[in-house]
Amino acid sequence: MSGDARKTAAGLSYLTGFGNEHASEAVPGALPEGRNSPQRAPLGLYAEQLSGTAFTEPRAHNRRSWLYRIRPSAAHPAFTRTDNGAIRTAPFTEAVPDPNRLRWNPLPEPGAGTDFLAGLWTLGGNGDATQRAGMAVHLYHANTSMERVFSDADGELLIVPERGGLLLHTEFGRLAVEPAHVALIPRGVRFRVELLDESARGYVCENYGAPFRLPDLGPIGANGLANSRDFRAPVAAYEDVTGPVEVVNKFCGNLWTATYDHSPLDVVAWHGNYVPYVYDLRRFNVIGTISYDHPDPSIFTVLTSPSDTPGLAGVDFVVFAPRWLVGEDTFRPPYFHRNVMSEYMGLIEGAYDAKAEGFVPGGGSLHNMMSAHGPDRETFDRASAAELKPQKIDDGLAFMFETRWPVTLAPHAAAADHLQRRYDEVWQGLERHFRG
Repeated sequence: MSGDARKTAAGLSYLTGFGNEHASEAVPGALPEGRNSPQRAPLGLYAEQLSGTAFTEPRAHNRRSWLYRIRPSAAHPAFTRTDNGAIRTAPFTEAVPDPNRLRWNPLPEPGAGTDFLAGLWTLGGNGDATQRAGMAVHLYHANTSMERVFSDADGELLIVPERGGLLLHTEFGRLAVEPAHVALIPRGVRFRVELLDESARGYVCENYGAPFRLPDLGPIGANGLANSRDFRAPVAAYEDVTGPVEVVNKFCGNLWTATYDHSPLDVVAWHGNYVPYVYDLRRFNVIGTISYDHPDPSIFTVLTSPSDTPGLAGVDFVVFAPRWLVGEDTFRPPYFHRNVMSEYMGLIEGAYDAKAEGFVPGGGSLHNMMSAHGPDRETFDRASAAELKPQKIDDGLAFMFETRWPVTLAPHAAAADHLQRRYDEVWQGLERHFRG
């Protein structure tokens, strides 16, 4: 952490819009005009395409960017295997899928000198990274900035800070992300994490499948939920650094390392739609009932990674943002439920309206498919007797990674000291009220 990092973060400017064809140059004249790969790229740069989808995917879904860099990405030595730490990757075969409802306290404080990569801790996941299907849930805790550079060939990384801000140095430029914001690093994009505070803690969804996109709005119409213009992409900024730089690559579940003789964050200009971005969750335009009943949580979807089955997501990112509750003759907290989808829920700040105690910022719960869940007894009793006047929910910010397949735990998550051993007891006080 340094005052310089905070000053840099405060002074950043951004390009706006989700999925836009952006263009940015850190040095005037670095972007070629009228073609992507001229015989000689401007300013002695190398032209290079970065493709996040297959060349032949439909235009509406195709993601690619052209980068104009000081050295091509191909200019590096061989990678060698390095220790995976607490990072695990699908297929998760070391443990048996668990039907029980599970909840964790926050990660313990990290040891001195833990950067973002060393502080990644896998809770579990599903699918198969080598088949580009499924997802993983990670948490992170860090107390020092990264000096090395990281990229993930297995999936894109949706970073959800809970404590402490981050300055993300990427190939495309810099992004500042604070708690109540999220940042996305596309698959394969190299980046380094600098801390803006003494320590940082949060959550990461590693999405092996199709890139996240905005959900279709259907009968909602043209507006609502996450607005495209609120997503911010970086402007070009480059590092012209010569000297040893460690670059770590996550590939098919394992970490590989190489020492470059230069920084790979050397892109002077770029254009395209395959870019990192940051989004302020408090700008989410919540849609809800104005008559009766509690809407399904899908109405709170910020981003979705679709599968090959229409309407069935590989993973959805859902946020429970501040909102008004006004339903008449309605039990207003989330209802009792069993779901074919599996749900990992985390808390960024405040309290969650369905759990009075035990679910704290930095912690999380996992309700795998068809596991029964819902409000605890205290929440049920209070909501059942509440006077139904308009109520503002503004003291909490929770989110959910909802996925099509069960989440299998990493063994260290199943045995963690911060796993709550008596989570089932929150429902044991629900009494019989039947008057038949």
